[in-house]
Amino acid sequence: MPLDPAAQQILDLIAQFGGPPVTARTPEEARADYAGLSSLAAGPAPEVASVERSEITGVPVHLVEPHGTEPFPVLVWFHGGGWVIGSSELSVPVCAELASRAGCLVVSVDYSLAPEHPFPRGLEDCLSVGEWVLEHAAEIGGDPSRVAVGGDSAGGNLATVVAQEVDGFGFQLLVYPVTDATTSLPSHAENGSGYLLEADTMRWFLDHYLAGADPTDPRVSPLHADLEMLADLPPALVITAEYDPLRDEGNAYAERMRQAGVDVTLRCYEGQIHGFFSMGGLIPAGSEAVAEAASALRSTFGT
Repeated sequence: MPLDPAAQQILDLIAQFGGPPVTARTPEEARADYAGLSSLAAGPAPEVASVERSEITGVPVHLVEPHGTEPFPVLVWFHGGGWVIGSSELSVPVCAELASRAGCLVVSVDYSLAPEHPFPRGLEDCLSVGEWVLEHAAEIGGDPSRVAVGGDSAGGNLATVVAQEVDGFGFQLLVYPVTDATTSLPSHAENGSGYLLEADTMRWFLDHYLAGADPTDPRVSPLHADLEMLADLPPALVITAEYDPLRDEGNAYAERMRQAGVDVTLRCYEGQIHGFFSMGGLIPAGSEAVAEAASALRSTFGT
């Protein structure tokens, strides 16, 4: 399909402001730029019962609680940003929408970022929080028998690995996840320029995150995990975007989970760019995708 006009407007706006590419900026500068775009594109967060800054196992988190009565089902969420930029605070609007629509408590994790903390530090933070929530969800008003894990982009990568390594999650919500750090699949070339996430930017992210680690390590590239490792994974909704360099690796991971016998729903949003899921303020399809994700969570949680 043609590029969604709403997505094109965002690309035009970014081009209008100009400035050096991400690869020519420091991580601190890139973080500031990303914060500005995120705040503009997300739109206002829906009303929820509370948004609380807290810590779990020493890792900062935002706890986004819906209206209703405890105990709530729980979604452990890892934000995107190439392991270098982004934060749990910037993800509050989309987490609030998921919490409100799905009736779940969202634990949004502020894992350690590269290059200050390269692989595996951020992953270790995510594993620690995920394990704690599965064991202690009742302490934060959650139901430990109904816990899902999810994330977008680099956060989707972290969610896939956490689901592989930690038993007990009931569902995976994987939004255009990074699953193959070799960047060798065709969509990296097809969509590597002109669609917000550039192929050069993706390599910049990976260089900072990997810091010399093997890109085929399954804890970096879950697509490279053995089928036996995937066989016990919980059901998953995988959301990808047509004009995204990460499209093919998200689609391939969905297919590989299916080969392992996992119940997977794959939804590739035609005409969309990377990042659209959290841009519901400017891209209507983003809100549509969040609604689809929330519906899948509701079905899983029985809410």
